[in-house]
Amino acid sequence: MQMNRPDLDRFDRLILKILAEDGRISVADLGRRIGLSKSPTQARVKRLESEGIIAGYRALLDPIRLGLDHVAFVEVRLTDTREKALAEFNAAVRKVAEIEQAHMIASNFDYLLKIRTGSMSEYRAVLAEKISSLPHVANTSTFVAMEAVKETGVSGALEGMG
Repeated sequence: MQMNRPDLDRFDRLILKILAEDGRISVADLGRRIGLSKSPTQARVKRLESEGIIAGYRALLDPIRLGLDHVAFVEVRLTDTREKALAEFNAAVRKVAEIEQAHMIASNFDYLLKIRTGSMSEYRAVLAEKISSLPHVANTSTFVAMEAVKETGVSGALEGMG
């Protein structure tokens, strides 16, 4: 489902960028940083929330400090790519805690999964017990990440908007 980009002015983009970096900033401080008073800043934040552009707030956890420093990317090829099979696969993927991201891909494979675990042996168990038993999985190929060079949220993409 393709949605049109929202019409965001420079204040909206600044609000989003700052909140993506610090979701706990006060409205007063946010207003000072973007050059608006508290009331219009608060109204803009409420509008961005009500329009679903701000989907929520959460704590950013450090996976390394949590002992979850093993990242693998897994190409998944399915035996069936009809809508019902895709829906079944998607629903099952959402239930696997170790799958941090899942993307349907236009390539010679069907999905790219980002798996985060604490070790190679934990990853092997997840692959054998969970990934391989997902509905319609024909085969998988694993690529282990050695180092994360860049990981940002959507806030970086805001620079190119507008």
